[in-house]
Amino acid sequence: MTNNKDTILINANIEIPITALQTIVANAKKIAGKNEKGHYQIDTADKVSEMISRFLVDNDFESYAKNMDNFLSESA
Repeated sequence: MTNNKDTILINANIEIPITALQTIVANAKKIAGKNEKGHYQIDTADKVSEMISRFLVDNDFESYAKNMDNFLSESA
């Protein structure tokens, strides 16, 4: 993902709905198609990362992170 802002790649454990993961994998396979041996040539983990990163940019995660109210949770 190309972005004009400085970014950093992090590895994090997140919770997403199972159906969202299934949809990403299914659509990634449709886009990639099968090779001559019938295998898919796509890294679905990279696609998940790309999709989540794009979602965070498109939905202004930076502003969300700046809002102190978002640091308060029911478990805190």
